[in-house]
Amino acid sequence: MENTKILLKQEKVDDVKYYLPEEKMCLKLADFFSMFSDRTRIKILSALAVSEMCVNDISRILSINQTTVSHQLKLLKSTGTVKFRREGKIIYYSLASDMINDCLLTGVDYLQSVAI
Repeated sequence: MENTKILLKQEKVDDVKYYLPEEKMCLKLADFFSMFSDRTRIKILSALAVSEMCVNDISRILSINQTTVSHQLKLLKSTGTVKFRREGKIIYYSLASDMINDCLLTGVDYLQSVAI
């Protein structure tokens, strides 16, 4: 790194350093937000924000093949973004928390405000 002087006052430098997430949290955040980096996952999450569904329902409603839906749900489960419950042979998926939908809606609100 270049040996240049920081222009911020030391108080602000201390604030920035204090509020920076620890490395472990940075990795978790990156994994979490990567779940929003794929159109298929966004569609699945949006659908699950409306209703709990099984793979077949998700596949038919979104016109995505079941293998793709299953693969994406596996990724979403691995980050704790979706949860599931079994009823006989059928597995139903839902958002793990309403905060997931809040993240999606915040993104929509932001994009509408900047008119991209």
